Amino acid sequence: MKIYPVILSGGAGTRLWPLSRAMMPKQLLPLVSDRSMLQETVLRLPEGATMAAPLIVCGNEHRFMVAEQMREIGVTPLGIMLECVGRNTAPAVAAAAHFLLTQDPDAVMLVLPADHVINDRAGFHAAIAHAAELVNDGALATFGIVPTGPETGYGYIRRGDAVVADSGSYKVDRFVEKPDLATAQGFLADGAYYWNSGMFLFQAQTYLNELRALQPAMEASAADAVRLAYRDLDFCRLDEASFAASPSESIDYAVMEHTRRAVVVAADIGWNDVGSWSALWDVEKHDADGNASRGDVYLDGVTNSLVRAESRIVAVIGVQDLVVVETADAVLVTHRDHVQRVKKVVEHLNADDRTEHLHHTKVYRPWGSYEGIDIGERFQVKRITVNPGGKLSLQMHHHRAEHWIVVSGTARVTCGENVTLLSENQSTYIPIGMNHRLENPGKLPLHLIEVQSGSYLGEDDIVRFEDVYQRA
Repeated sequence: MKIYPVILSGGAGTRLWPLSRAMMPKQLLPLVSDRSMLQETVLRLPEGATMAAPLIVCGNEHRFMVAEQMREIGVTPLGIMLECVGRNTAPAVAAAAHFLLTQDPDAVMLVLPADHVINDRAGFHAAIAHAAELVNDGALATFGIVPTGPETGYGYIRRGDAVVADSGSYKVDRFVEKPDLATAQGFLADGAYYWNSGMFLFQAQTYLNELRALQPAMEASAADAVRLAYRDLDFCRLDEASFAASPSESIDYAVMEHTRRAVVVAADIGWNDVGSWSALWDVEKHDADGNASRGDVYLDGVTNSLVRAESRIVAVIGVQDLVVVETADAVLVTHRDHVQRVKKVVEHLNADDRTEHLHHTKVYRPWGSYEGIDIGERFQVKRITVNPGGKLSLQMHHHRAEHWIVVSGTARVTCGENVTLLSENQSTYIPIGMNHRLENPGKLPLHLIEVQSGSYLGEDDIVRFEDVYQRA
């Protein structure tokens, strides 16, 4: 049996604003270690000949960051599949299933969200091995987390009869929505309920057969999206029209709540979906006063709080049970009991056509990154980093001129018909309307300061003539 990990790396993680944003969501952030949650998810997979390289499903806007994060940890994925639009987990897994069947008609899928914490790696591997014993008989296995408290932020699974006596696997009796506190306390006392982890193991063909019977339009859309998919550099881009036509539904609603093949494997593995700041506080290391802190933080008389500083010192004095998160352009302060309301901030920013929920001041591009330093009437200053071998598109601006000053590294600059090399402390000028390109031909990162001046400085004032990353 060959098991193919399918890592679902979509979603925006709005409840972890201001750190998680649409263009840099929580799965791509180092929340609980020095690695991103996506990287941790891939690295905790079992090793061995029966475990294939992961297939990662992500949004188009995250594709280069996903590829770079896999390169950083030395993993070559089986593929990176791009969704043109989010359609929830059931269509994404269906597309992955169709893709895998072109590789292996007996493919078994291990479906994992990219943004969970699992502290007991050995227990996780044992749960996978146990579930693998069930799927040959046609089971659709999900992993039920043994609850440690009356959690109201998770859905639940009630177990039915044991699949095998004393094995820890059961037929699924029913799925339950997120309960209120009294109901959750009853579930905990009952002992027959598990937290719904959103992780699954099943044969790709079995899943598609059930989906075809229960949601035929969704299965057909996924099949067409893969059949008409095309290569885009190192990515597999699903056919946009076919995938967008699919109904949007989770695996639970589309299949697991209706199929007779659902089984639940009990898993006591130190799991947390890190769905809020209070959940992150739960999994972080605490000091003697119960505080979890990261960055340049000063605490005095603070207890049971999460304090995170990203760009400057944050001093917190004489409070308890707070969440304080600082970034370069936003600060969040909330009681730990009210962290679920953070998503309302994101809704407010979106309604006001602001950008603080979309991206940070540091914006990542396939060639590197740029960060706004200062902005005023008719001028803007940016710090630009170009990775070794990185190459910006050949482009032109209608409304702004640019001055580039090299801080470190080597820059190859195309300006009209001229191509020059610039080194540290050298500069150049790009007039309005001039075709130009910036490249890093060296082996070290290129750092430069860009000063823009003109009547309009928006990022949409870019006309691309040639781009090695095939962006529009």
